[in-house]
Amino acid sequence: MALGLRDLFLLREDVVFLNHGSFGACPRQVFSVYQEWQLELERQPVEFLDQHRRSLKLMRTVREELGRYLGSPPENLVTVTNATTGLNVVARSLPLQPGDEILTTNQEYGALEKTWTFITQKTGARYVHAEVPLPLNSAEVFTEAIWSQVTSRTKVLFLSHLTSATALLFPIEELVRRAREAGIWTVIDGAHAPGQVPLDLSALDADFYSGNCHKWMLTPKGSALLYAHPRVQPLIEPLVVSHGWDPDSDDGAFGNSAFIDSLEFQGTRDLAAVLAIPEAIRFLQERDWPTVQQACHQLAWETAETLCAETGLEPLVAPELRSGLQMVSLPLPDCDVNTLKHRLYEEFRIEIPVFRWQDRCFARISVQGYNTPEEAQLLLEALRKLLPEVASS
Repeated sequence: MALGLRDLFLLREDVVFLNHGSFGACPRQVFSVYQEWQLELERQPVEFLDQHRRSLKLMRTVREELGRYLGSPPENLVTVTNATTGLNVVARSLPLQPGDEILTTNQEYGALEKTWTFITQKTGARYVHAEVPLPLNSAEVFTEAIWSQVTSRTKVLFLSHLTSATALLFPIEELVRRAREAGIWTVIDGAHAPGQVPLDLSALDADFYSGNCHKWMLTPKGSALLYAHPRVQPLIEPLVVSHGWDPDSDDGAFGNSAFIDSLEFQGTRDLAAVLAIPEAIRFLQERDWPTVQQACHQLAWETAETLCAETGLEPLVAPELRSGLQMVSLPLPDCDVNTLKHRLYEEFRIEIPVFRWQDRCFARISVQGYNTPEEAQLLLEALRKLLPEVASS
């Protein structure tokens, strides 16, 4: 069975959880291994955390497993707590000057909007937004809309791979190629990509890519990755200077590169969430997860198309650019989004984001293997009842 795998997860039975995209959900099997690592740490914390006794080898194994899954040499990866942290490492490391430009889209995640705004205030660089035409109907139109905003001052191209609010998979490959040829650094926010869409980091060949494992890869919260191509690793500076940084060498303090050691070994921390990544990868592989993903994709888009047919509102993306997506932002008629979100939960126990974005109303549905067609149908029935009652006057 491709759907209805709820018994494999820890989610509450009384909640219809259609919000995997916000924080994910970890399977019982993976969570158990996570807790075993926590216990192992507590049994002999000095041995466990000492770089030369255990932690160095354990973290190397994680990078190797993660690299095989995401198509990257392990020496190009480090683990971080979340994608926002990884992207902050990059943003604060780049040597930007007054007048330099960071080019992005008008659909970026709020925390990263703040990150780059902070950077511009510190450096005097400019943060430039290109508008993405909606609906997204063509990779070529998308590429030209962004590339037309490149100037001689563009130093950074910052793009989401899969957007948060609009749930669009941006066709970034051509933009990454053009930027590389033009000497522009590419920084990719892949928060929602690992585990939801096929990802080959070496083939993409971006300069920097940060993604969460604790969303669609089903790992425990606090496990994510930062990829940096070798050509740009010397630019990276740690947010926190600690034991992994070697002031007398260009290499790391523990035998890896400075990129790895200075970022992964930053004082005392619980490594359990990161160490559970290999178990999550095994979980996905043992259950033929691509088949599960396809069933989730189909249910998500059947739900979206049903609602759009009833409301008369157009989906945000053409069918040919929806490949593999398990997360869809459903356009809604103008309404009181806060009241709708509250009533969906209080009256129907449906956990789902409902929000206003650029003066339009949306509900974002995420379908994972634990969801069922009956839950999607309940959402449609709830919206049919509530939308007329919360419509803006």
